[in-house]
Amino acid sequence: MPRFIQRLYPERIWAFPHKRDSVYLTFDDGPIPEVTPWVLDELKKYNAKATFFCIGENVQKHSEIFQRILSEGHSVGNHTFNHLNGWKTATSEYIENVDKADRRMGNNSKFKIQDSRLFRPPYGKITSKQAKILQRKGFKIVMWDIISYDYDANTSPEKCLHNVLKNIKPGSVIVFHDSLKAEKNLRYVLPKVLEFIGKKGWLCTPL
Repeated sequence: MPRFIQRLYPERIWAFPHKRDSVYLTFDDGPIPEVTPWVLDELKKYNAKATFFCIGENVQKHSEIFQRILSEGHSVGNHTFNHLNGWKTATSEYIENVDKADRRMGNNSKFKIQDSRLFRPPYGKITSKQAKILQRKGFKIVMWDIISYDYDANTSPEKCLHNVLKNIKPGSVIVFHDSLKAEKNLRYVLPKVLEFIGKKGWLCTPL
């Protein structure tokens, strides 16, 4: 993510440059049975923790996977109920959709969800007005400094891996997707990224 974009929105979380021994893996768009359990299995192999930005509708459909995410020590964040593009959605509709996802996540959790309410806008697209309202509600808007492009059918698994490894550093917030579109690239890339992080001696830490 270009530095000038990050400087335009300093109130949003992009990375943690002062964290010298941790990186932050994030997974958007789940949970789904085809991909999320495999992601959790891979994370467990490396004793890695991550943050899952969940679509409320998927939490509703697959609450048992959502429970597993929490029970295994990962953190969760809100990714709207229907994966809305904030630039194409009226503010009132957008905020209600986020609130609906928030209620669904709370209702489907047997575990205490972290006090810091995390939110990532789908597509990274949110208006300043929408962002300010959510921040007043107590949400922390989490962006990223590395995006893998695992969801892009024109990005090969090798290129996806290169996108991550050439940019990763302590404090990085990295975007993956536990989705069907990303599955092919993710299954190739994630084990290799986890192995790389382990060799560096870094920790995978939840937000």
